[in-house]
Amino acid sequence: MQKSPLKKEHLNKLTEYGINNMALDACTCLHFKAGETILQEGMPITQLMIVITGKAKVCSTGKNGKDLVLCYYISDGIIGDIELMTNTYVAATNMIAITDFECIALPYQKYVIELKSNLAFLNRIGSELSAKLLRSSKNYVYTALYSGEERLCSYILQTSHDDIFDDILTDVSCSTGMSYRHMFRLLNQLCNDGLLNKRDKGYLIVDRDELIRRAAEFL
Repeated sequence: MQKSPLKKEHLNKLTEYGINNMALDACTCLHFKAGETILQEGMPITQLMIVITGKAKVCSTGKNGKDLVLCYYISDGIIGDIELMTNTYVAATNMIAITDFECIALPYQKYVIELKSNLAFLNRIGSELSAKLLRSSKNYVYTALYSGEERLCSYILQTSHDDIFDDILTDVSCSTGMSYRHMFRLLNQLCNDGLLNKRDKGYLIVDRDELIRRAAEFL
């Protein structure tokens, strides 16, 4: 992770949340490389983060050590909003950068009182929390009503970067709700059908249009 001062585009982003008029001397811009851990479940979380660019995998670890992917931040949204509003400053999930990832960090200790008295910010955070709840509901529908192939194609489209899909396959099977054997069989079928091409590390997306056609329709 690297830190840098805020730039004009960052201040413009803060305007969307109604917090551009605060004293922002303690705010920084954080830069994560693909594969870096942004948050670790159960560890103290000391700052609210507003996403500028990038994609990160958000997951929760079960007692058996397996990860279940919950959602994705794609160049937008707040990290740490649930912790802020529940006064539980411990990370509720793991977050790992899939691509290069940039966000604005606001230390809780300095800004928590001002943030919670800022009506514009509270309206925005309420809207985003509602969107997360709706997305969670859709995930239940996604698991219950769509076929394994539809779920896998959706997952590949969500997690690929520069047309390369290289996620850990045991995580893929857990996140798509199917056995490793069935998931691997479907991957081979997608390769045989010409949608993917197996590489030394991961898979190359060859036919994105057909992959989209086969994916769960909520994408």
